[in-house]
Amino acid sequence: MSMLHIVNKSALDRNSLETCVNHTLKGATILMIEDAVYSAMKNTAASGMVEGAMKDVSVAVLGPDLKARGISEDKLIDGVTVVDYAGFVELTTKNDTVQSWL
Repeated sequence: MSMLHIVNKSALDRNSLETCVNHTLKGATILMIEDAVYSAMKNTAASGMVEGAMKDVSVAVLGPDLKARGISEDKLIDGVTVVDYAGFVELTTKNDTVQSWL
């Protein structure tokens, strides 16, 4: 059973991403939205955790949230996928379960 994990808080603000990573099973997808997109950037306090998670799971970020925060795609960790709203919907429909981490 595939699962989409949605995280919306910055790793600097809450431990939602860390908790998510610790509970995510191989083959799942983590989608970072809102302030969580900061955690997908290279050379941040969370980048090692995200890179480690990417060995077993797919990681994506919501492009409009990157743009709203002035983050260019070249600042992202290699391998992080950028999706638009249609891609967000596609992720929710292609996974059996969706878990939001607050």
